[in-house]
Amino acid sequence: MTRTIVDLLDGNRAHADAYAGRFDDLQNAQYPDAVSVCCSDSRVLQDDLWGNDEPGRVFTVGNIGNRVVQRTDAGETVVAGDVLYPLAYTDTKTAVVVGHTGCGAVTATYDAVRADRVDAGGAATAGPEPVPADAHPAGVRRCIDLLRPRVEPGVDELPDGLTHADAVNHLVEYNVDRQVEALRDSADVPDDVDVVGAVYDFQDVYGGARGEVHVVNVDGDHDPDSIRDANPDLADRVTRRFAY
Repeated sequence: MTRTIVDLLDGNRAHADAYAGRFDDLQNAQYPDAVSVCCSDSRVLQDDLWGNDEPGRVFTVGNIGNRVVQRTDAGETVVAGDVLYPLAYTDTKTAVVVGHTGCGAVTATYDAVRADRVDAGGAATAGPEPVPADAHPAGVRRCIDLLRPRVEPGVDELPDGLTHADAVNHLVEYNVDRQVEALRDSADVPDDVDVVGAVYDFQDVYGGARGEVHVVNVDGDHDPDSIRDANPDLADRVTRRFAY
């Protein structure tokens, strides 16, 4: 562990040297162009995936499963404060929900659904032995519980014959759609905020370069042809695998 923190601090020294004069206009306020909600997976480089090295430009939120919601003490599901803050307080007008191929949180949620259905007498689907939700530590289980209402309906929409990996990647898109929907349906999110859903691909699923971001949803529209027609500037970045 000592070597790890030393290496991290060495990297920070280089960062501080490079950015020493780049915070002058950000001392007392921030007005980011976008809030980017990404999975906290270590393979998803939140700022770098946008080519961003400008402080104050992107408000980054990371959690497992790129969730935009949290549950209050009263049991109400609301837009999470870390996602809502820039939309409500810094005049940010663009929110981007970024899933990624091979998402572990979506995998765990899918497998929890599979396990429950097998326990209830349903047929097993392709893939490894599913791990039930209660096999995970409480903190992980809480995240699965937040994802499950958004992922499980998509399980019933999956095409027949998918491998386990393909099913997960279809559900990654489906989860992004539901997170976009949660933002658009919330009264707390201003009506003039643009909400985009995307998938970061490092597993050669979409056929582009590794690390490319593929747009799958714009303001609730998840039909690729419709998105391209309405947003010609995005046309060559719109790619989708799960039609439902």
